[in-house]
Amino acid sequence: MAHFPFPDDLVSLKRQQIEIYRRLSVQPDVGTAELRRELIRFSCLISSHPYWEQGGWSTAGQVELRRAASTEPSGAREPAREPAPEARSS
Repeated sequence: MAHFPFPDDLVSLKRQQIEIYRRLSVQPDVGTAELRRELIRFSCLISSHPYWEQGGWSTAGQVELRRAASTEPSGAREPAREPAPEARSS
């Protein structure tokens, strides 16, 4: 299995992108246009990061980047977050 030594700034960008996806899933009707613009921006920043110039973009690299972004610095996987309860209107 290949080893991917990702730079901290690239992992941070991916973590932020994952957080935006999470926010969209929790509140799909609130501020979606802005969140979707942020997703596009982070996707561009991640795909154009200088790291990909070294070894080239690969599906395996993308999978490992997501794993690295989903792992805490201690090496433990971050627990899945529970979605916020939906507000009910009477």
